[in-house]
Amino acid sequence: MTSSSVERKIRSQLSVARFMQAYLPLAVERWLLKLSMTGVRLEAGVSREVVFANGVRCEWIIPKNNRPDQALIYLHGGGFVLGLTPLHLPMAAYLAQKMGLRVLMVDYRLAPDYPFPAALDDCVAAYRWLLKQGISPQNIVLAGDSAGGNLTVTSLMELRDSGDPLPTAAACLSPVADLTDRDNQQKGFKDPLLPPKAVKFYSKSYVGHSDAHNPLISPVFGNWNSLPPVLVHVGEDEILREDAIRISSLAKAAGVDVRLEIYPRMWHVWQLFLTLPQAAQSLDDIAQFLRSHLG
Repeated sequence: MTSSSVERKIRSQLSVARFMQAYLPLAVERWLLKLSMTGVRLEAGVSREVVFANGVRCEWIIPKNNRPDQALIYLHGGGFVLGLTPLHLPMAAYLAQKMGLRVLMVDYRLAPDYPFPAALDDCVAAYRWLLKQGISPQNIVLAGDSAGGNLTVTSLMELRDSGDPLPTAAACLSPVADLTDRDNQQKGFKDPLLPPKAVKFYSKSYVGHSDAHNPLISPVFGNWNSLPPVLVHVGEDEILREDAIRISSLAKAAGVDVRLEIYPRMWHVWQLFLTLPQAAQSLDDIAQFLRSHLG
């Protein structure tokens, strides 16, 4: 199968995921995800281990011949309301093998049951737990997709403001950075994967009774000074492209070492589809970037 035919096949399936996000009850979506997770099998040489990091459930993705003194903390997407998916684990395993280190997948609490700041608190707690395990911040990198991209940036801001030592670098995959009401920005554009109805629900669920302009909710309103190097990947055909462009500009203006890559024709978090050549291209770049900053 050619690369173009793989892309067409995956793109034809996106409408199903789009429909499910817009019309399936959240309880049903969660049940289907939980059911599908039982069938996940990783490549030979990669194992999984559940661990509780300061009380936060996480999963280690452990490749053979890994560096035990280095780690990638990965924060999954899912609109703040959905947990790990069967696509996230193989993607994390790919990064673990490429980088030769363990990946800590943070299974943070989900909205609307646990709105802001629950997910952020869990991500920060997991990072502090990793430091307590004797891993230095120079040997920790952080990454996340979509809602996890938001949590990647806000975790860095929260840690910096609390006086914690920061991870050495971070990567954001299709990050959401502005959870304020943006109806007018969505008119005339149809995201291949994210329906406006679902995006509204995700944002309201996480924001809860807080102010969406809070920088730890919408980092476009935050202070970007003194953050570590950041790599941002986003698809050309997704509504969150503008969020990626905005945060990259803000980071650059604050003196942060930031690089933005916009992938032609790609949709939201295309990296989850490992048979797609552009997924491997993006993940290889992310792995190389993060690896280059590790001590």
